[in-house]
Amino acid sequence: MAQIGHYTTAPIVKLVDFGAYLDLDDLGTVLLPKRYLTEDMTLGTQVDVFLHLDSNDIPVATTLKPRATVGECAHLPVVDINDAGAFLDWGLPKHLLVPFNEQHKRFELGGSYVVTLYLDAYTNRIVASSRLSRHLQEQARHFKPNQSVDLLICGKSDMGYKAVINHQYLGLIFRDDAFRPLQYGERTTGYIKAIRPDGKIDLSLQAGGGKGRDRLQQHILDHLAASGGRSLLNDRAAPDEIYRTFNTSKAAYKKALSALYKQRLIVITPDDIRLNDE
Repeated sequence: MAQIGHYTTAPIVKLVDFGAYLDLDDLGTVLLPKRYLTEDMTLGTQVDVFLHLDSNDIPVATTLKPRATVGECAHLPVVDINDAGAFLDWGLPKHLLVPFNEQHKRFELGGSYVVTLYLDAYTNRIVASSRLSRHLQEQARHFKPNQSVDLLICGKSDMGYKAVINHQYLGLIFRDDAFRPLQYGERTTGYIKAIRPDGKIDLSLQAGGGKGRDRLQQHILDHLAASGGRSLLNDRAAPDEIYRTFNTSKAAYKKALSALYKQRLIVITPDDIRLNDE
């Protein structure tokens, strides 16, 4: 079923001077304005569109792709502020409203904020909120340790970094599990470290236990093979160099080198590491 704030595919059932009407079942016929039509769009053509409300709160379709849909989170810039709230650029001509009571702190023009998109229960308009804990869950039981997840960094504290998990949950990356500075609004891949007894979610930037080390060990071997069997990134390499190449901490890298050395797969010298040809 087609829903406001989401993508859908629908057929063109009527062509008019100002666009085309799509058949969207429960929503009836919805206009796709002329500026989004292409020459190959004729009667019966199935068109992929995003549904939103126009300035008169009437459902309308667009072939533009916004930076987030309802139920998703994004880091978006403020382009206007008026008595209704702040307006964000989300990739559509009609900007996205964040009401004042949905701002975790008063937004500033030109600033960018992590928000979640939802449908207002009274107006059915797409709006956004930076009060993430109002709309996202902070507890979950279904995640498994070392499970890979998509993260959006949404806050920082003395303990570490708060992150949105898969657009739906909130979790914490303790400082020791980050191993590099993270930026507000940054998207990155992370891993479930643990689910606490109260259901809250601890995160890490790298998989723990043998699974993470095995993956890293293979990455090192692949790197050596692609580098002619030799690399200057030994156990004395700078943490930044290690991270740029392997996306991991120096501590994890040294553990992986040690494991490969014990398996007699590599040779470690004061100047480099090499594949063991023996």
